[in-house]
Amino acid sequence: MKRGFYLVMGAQALSSIADNALLIAAFALIADLQGPSWMLPMMKWWFALAYVVLAAFVGAFADAYPKGRVMFITNSVKILGCALMFAYQFISNDTAIQLFTIFFAYTLVGIGAAAYSPAKYGIVTEMLPPQDLVKGNSWIEGLTVLSIIVGTVLGGVLITPEVYHYLQQLPGITSIAQNRAEIAILVIGCIYIAAALCNLMIPNTNIKYPKQKTNPIALLRDFRFYVLVLWRDKLGQISLAVTTLFWGAGATLQLIVIEWGAQHLGYTLDEATILMGVAAFGTVIGAVCAGQIPLRHSLKVLPMGVLMGLVVLLMPVVYSPWAVYTLLLMIGALSGFFVVPMNALLQHRGHVLLSAGHSIAVQNFNEQLNILLMLAIYSLMLWLNLPINVIIVIFGLLVASLMLLFIRWSRYNHNKFPQLRRQIGQKGHGRALSRHRCQ
Repeated sequence: MKRGFYLVMGAQALSSIADNALLIAAFALIADLQGPSWMLPMMKWWFALAYVVLAAFVGAFADAYPKGRVMFITNSVKILGCALMFAYQFISNDTAIQLFTIFFAYTLVGIGAAAYSPAKYGIVTEMLPPQDLVKGNSWIEGLTVLSIIVGTVLGGVLITPEVYHYLQQLPGITSIAQNRAEIAILVIGCIYIAAALCNLMIPNTNIKYPKQKTNPIALLRDFRFYVLVLWRDKLGQISLAVTTLFWGAGATLQLIVIEWGAQHLGYTLDEATILMGVAAFGTVIGAVCAGQIPLRHSLKVLPMGVLMGLVVLLMPVVYSPWAVYTLLLMIGALSGFFVVPMNALLQHRGHVLLSAGHSIAVQNFNEQLNILLMLAIYSLMLWLNLPINVIIVIFGLLVASLMLLFIRWSRYNHNKFPQLRRQIGQKGHGRALSRHRCQ
């Protein structure tokens, strides 16, 4: 692996750690202000909405400039959101306005993340050849999920009374931060700054794309074409469907675990964040194991998605800590093992048919659209006061059923189009994109 690839991983890890820690700090702020429980899933909903709304534009932005510079600019937007969240106390004394400020600040972080993602993943396809994409993706996905663990646990640790009282003793802290969440946000802001420094050191890959359009209508029209290209591709559609399901399910599972910890196990917020970290650690294990799978065998991991949905059904019957941790590790490992090859296959097909930035933007659009849908359904079920264990059963059966459907879909495509297996790993960067631009 090239030195620049490790800098990309370092920048991604730090930025993702800060994103996830900031979410926990925002949860703590909402709890301290006695905000409603439905605000928590809705914060992630608005975070995901930024990906969907900006999808037609961020791919062109990522391909218009060196991707290290794009990562620096978009990480700066995250820093702005973090600073706004800290400033909630200075904007108004009205609780409703303070809650809205926190909400808007995390949405701004989501805007930065939406623009950051095509550059982050797109530069991987520029740095690595197709045969190394699964390995590279296993590193990126493993590190991303590891950063989710670290960020989630860090956010939980920073809001504990012990750490809060310790940080209060540092010189000058009490003059600018008055509670546990504010001190946590200060620490998180420093992590975003460290990520920005890594962004500045990422080398230019010297890969040039055609001049990007700036007309919003033209960008929307082109983006519609890019979405259709990937969904019509017989390999791209399966990997896109699987990764779309995975990220929607993963985002919902994060919040389910917190609610499950509170209702089923009687955990506090900082204790429940540890459960999220355990599941994410399992995903790292699965992602690392999946790094050994060749790209041409990527479709063979689909049954692991069915198994993951079935294992989720065991959550309502476990109580002891060792059983809880083992089960969450299994769920995470199975999810990591099947999503990494699918992500690599999708990135490869997107790179062949479109371009790095546009293909990742299409991927993000579909994944985040599903996150919006699943979080909205989860929020509705909470609003209806459904018991968390009933929600878990619905969730597990839904994931297992959809994965069975995707397996049958994949087999149908391979039986009808036997040439598909030869297309995995082939070259031909941006062929559909080039044809579209010649029209």
